[in-house]
Amino acid sequence: MALISVSDGFAKKSFTSVENKFITKYMPVLDPVAVKVYLFALYILNNGLTSYSLEDLATRLSITSDEAKNYFEYLEEFELVSIVSHSPFEVKILEAENDYGTPKKYKPEKYADFTKNVQNIIKGRMISTNEFREYFALMEDYGFEQNALIMIINYCVNLKGDNIRVQYIKKVAKSFAEEGVTTVKKVDDKLSAYTSSTPALIKIFSAAGINRQPDFEDDKFYKKWTSELGFEDNAIIAASRHFKAKTPEKLDSALTELYKNKKFDIKEIEDYCKNKNSVNLATADIARTLGVYMQNSAPYVENYVNVWYDYGYSFECMKFIASFCFRHNLKSFEDMHEFVQKLYNDGIVNDESVGEHIKNCDTEDAFIKKILSYCGLTRKIITWDRECLTKWKSWNFSEDMILEAAKLSAGKSNPMAYMNSILSSWKAEGVISPDKIERHNVQSSAAENRISRAEIERHYYDLRHMAEDFAERALKRALSDEAYAKIHKKINELSIDLAFAEVRDGNESKRIAKQISQLEADGDIRLKELNIDKADFTPKYSCKICNDTGYDKQGKQCQCLKKFISSL
Repeated sequence: MALISVSDGFAKKSFTSVENKFITKYMPVLDPVAVKVYLFALYILNNGLTSYSLEDLATRLSITSDEAKNYFEYLEEFELVSIVSHSPFEVKILEAENDYGTPKKYKPEKYADFTKNVQNIIKGRMISTNEFREYFALMEDYGFEQNALIMIINYCVNLKGDNIRVQYIKKVAKSFAEEGVTTVKKVDDKLSAYTSSTPALIKIFSAAGINRQPDFEDDKFYKKWTSELGFEDNAIIAASRHFKAKTPEKLDSALTELYKNKKFDIKEIEDYCKNKNSVNLATADIARTLGVYMQNSAPYVENYVNVWYDYGYSFECMKFIASFCFRHNLKSFEDMHEFVQKLYNDGIVNDESVGEHIKNCDTEDAFIKKILSYCGLTRKIITWDRECLTKWKSWNFSEDMILEAAKLSAGKSNPMAYMNSILSSWKAEGVISPDKIERHNVQSSAAENRISRAEIERHYYDLRHMAEDFAERALKRALSDEAYAKIHKKINELSIDLAFAEVRDGNESKRIAKQISQLEADGDIRLKELNIDKADFTPKYSCKICNDTGYDKQGKQCQCLKKFISSL
């Protein structure tokens, strides 16, 4: 009869699967509470309990959250789990590393000198046979020279003391092996590099209030901060103080934030941190003014407000612009960004120039309302109205002349198109002042020409609208796909970074340009999967010469316009 059997009722229950490797190799040597934490983590995973938090797990096992976190870190040393995030705390279950059965057998005489040297290094305790087997496995599996591994063990003991766990030494050794550092010379070179950066890290740790010696993981951070991100030591120390970063992970997060916002100098960092609260308050005020609900302000700060601030716009100016945008139905951060970008491209940045521009826009809108009133229209102002006014003024017509045309257009089926026909005929006849208007000629001319001219305006407006609407709908369809929308947004963000990089760092600009190129390739692949042609994002005008305006680049009648007039 079998040692263990199962009842029928038990057989119908749900179960949590555990790898046999864990039971045969890990469970006998793990801390008992760590076993409980690991098994409960498997239970959460296998049963899809996605709402479980670290606190919930700790409560069920009658331990504190900090203890639960420590046990997961302990399990990570055995490479049974990987902590993928500390805030929020997230863990990934890994495949058990060791094979089923007993460890490999090694000839003791082969490693006699090695074992003596290691025991001399770790003097505070006796090294077990199992621990020595772990070291033997490192040499056998990763090709470490004996003296190279001894150097790594000595380095780890100097950092952590005699009570160091074999799992930490394995972690360090494997990180060396991943870089191909397994010989005495290569290990010596790498440890020398650590040693050269240690004084700087000690100074940074002291300023940040991190009360421990730097280790090899910290050295990776330091290389990232100085080599990849381009921060100097004094800037790193300034960041640690202003962000109150008490761990290397938090300091890394702070420096990444500064890098994204192009703040590298101590003064820039100080100003950024002083303004950070002001930026958040300004973002909230702008959102309220635009009528935008923000669940999380961070993306709006990073992608819009900080960009505008770097352009040179003050927070008060931004709020003023937001108010203007709301009145003109530009009720999103994206719409406001397009308007700000136009201002910036035209060199309108300081408070005075922005105020003057907006005042002119308000004055222009007031005049357009007057035109609509003269035409007998009560609708809101649309973009086409502003385009028409800009065109009429470019024809050198005064406001009085434009209003005269509006009066004549009152009661017509399409007054604005009719105004276009009148002003166009006046332009052709050289009528540029009210005293030269011969009403009977205008009326008879209009009677003969108004139908065809109105039809021309409507014809070309419909052609442009059709092409542009098709392109807009194609882009919206693509952006409705979450994957493509992320790629599109990232390309836009990197395009801003590229503009700064081209001024600051040629190598960085090349890296960003290459990243944008790769993202565009990824976007093209995704569009192909969605059966969307990227060319559809660009309006396909029926006439490539005039882009469905009727006039070429020199302002002369296009051939398509002449043909259309002939057809009428």
